[in-house]
Amino acid sequence: MSSDPFDDPSSAAIEQLEQFGLSAYAARTFVALVSLGTGTAKDVSGVSDVPRTRVYDAIEELHDQGLVDVQQSSPKEFWAISGETTARKFEREMDHRLSVLTAALDELEPVERTEEQRGVWTVDGQAAITDRILEFVNDAEEGIVYMTVEDLLTEDIIDALRAAADRGVRISLGGVSPDVQDEIRDEIPGAELFESLWVWSDTPAGRLMMADERQTLVSVLVNGVEATPTDARSETAIWGTGQMNSLVVVLKAIFTWRLENDDGIE
Repeated sequence: MSSDPFDDPSSAAIEQLEQFGLSAYAARTFVALVSLGTGTAKDVSGVSDVPRTRVYDAIEELHDQGLVDVQQSSPKEFWAISGETTARKFEREMDHRLSVLTAALDELEPVERTEEQRGVWTVDGQAAITDRILEFVNDAEEGIVYMTVEDLLTEDIIDALRAAADRGVRISLGGVSPDVQDEIRDEIPGAELFESLWVWSDTPAGRLMMADERQTLVSVLVNGVEATPTDARSETAIWGTGQMNSLVVVLKAIFTWRLENDDGIE
């Protein structure tokens, strides 16, 4: 579990630096120098868990990455760049890596994705499920039907639905509370709001979605009553693609019946 930076900023900083590729000793040494301003190997060792003999290896690693400067005195003094400069440096590196990764994956993907699939795929975790939904919304050209509990109607999804509406996609949204319905009217004036198929609080249902009558997704909330919708591990989903996909056929029939028999929410 990630550290809360407000509770323990040193541990949080060390953890994130390690995520960016620094060794444990280098991360601890850098954090120690940031807190000291400048310092010798003895100073660093005194305020960190880095043995004095390993400080020099850590400094060499940090110096090679441009994170620490060295004063050739006796003993040597070390100075760490500012937190803001460090953040910019890693941000540039991350942007570059993402650009290279995107370009490489684009080259590897088939020219056209398979439009027809006989089976269904599973995905676990709220963040991963939201990513699939955003992909479906962003690719939609004709219509989107989306039903959800309000805790799972995130700002990212609202923004994506608004963008879809702006490019002419028909939006139908159900299964949310009156307060959220009012918010949707403000955010997406052209969205059609309809009554849910059932009382969602009586079921473990999470989200149901159909895009262009060819992509569908169904999720449920799991892990028992103690799990919350914001728990990344408390949601699991299945999804399918294609006009003849079994999941698509079933949900298309349900949504068509519901929308044809609903006059919308006034």
